[in-house]
Amino acid sequence: MASFTELLGTKRLKVGTYIGEFATPGIGRMLEVAGCEFAFVDMEHSGFGFETVKTLLRHLHDCGIATVLRPPSKADHHIARACDVGAQGLIPPMLETETQAKALARQIKYPPRGTRGAAFAIAHDGYRPRPVAKALAHADATTSAVALIESADGVRNAGAIAAVEGIDCLWIGHLDLSNSLGLPGDFEAAAFRDAVATVMRAAAANGLSVGRLAGSPGEAEVLFAQGCDFVCYSGDVWLFTGALSQGVSAVRERIGDALAGGR
Repeated sequence: MASFTELLGTKRLKVGTYIGEFATPGIGRMLEVAGCEFAFVDMEHSGFGFETVKTLLRHLHDCGIATVLRPPSKADHHIARACDVGAQGLIPPMLETETQAKALARQIKYPPRGTRGAAFAIAHDGYRPRPVAKALAHADATTSAVALIESADGVRNAGAIAAVEGIDCLWIGHLDLSNSLGLPGDFEAAAFRDAVATVMRAAAANGLSVGRLAGSPGEAEVLFAQGCDFVCYSGDVWLFTGALSQGVSAVRERIGDALAGGR
């Protein structure tokens, strides 16, 4: 299966899911069996530390699952460590300005294109020794910058952000965006829909992919029609809770208040 950078090379539908709870050894195989192509791994809201994420990324990559990682912040040390533990795509929280986009593009590339500190034959390049020049080129070619647009300011600056050299993809953080617009959870409001359209136009004008989380297959279909080619279908904790709730409710409905064995 393809890496995240390779998935950016096509505008066909790519379906993945969010991981913010279950960093188990089997999670990569589970996603592979389910047909996922990528995972959105979240450090901002999960409590995952870098040691956990390093192991999780290895499990995912070994099963052919591409990854985009949200580090805890846009700070240099968080971006640098996220790169070195093996994230294929970097999507730091709340990217709002052209200046921040340029900083992200520099943070994930080695000199002369960027400011990333050098360490090779470690997790990010599969522990594979290479001549330094080849290691630099390989890392630069396989690490991508994703701009997470999740505020009114981010929408206003979406065109400038998308035009930054080194920004490879836009991602809509729909819930935070609705909050920023003063429309918490109202994804049908005209102002929210206009904001989404603005991001879509910025991406299209610069030939960029767009990603977003979808809560249902129907919503995924709508998002794809709008221009989202990365569809992140729900997430581990919500899928587990939803499926378990549905099953438990069905069992209770079938059995009711009867005693076991008819007693």
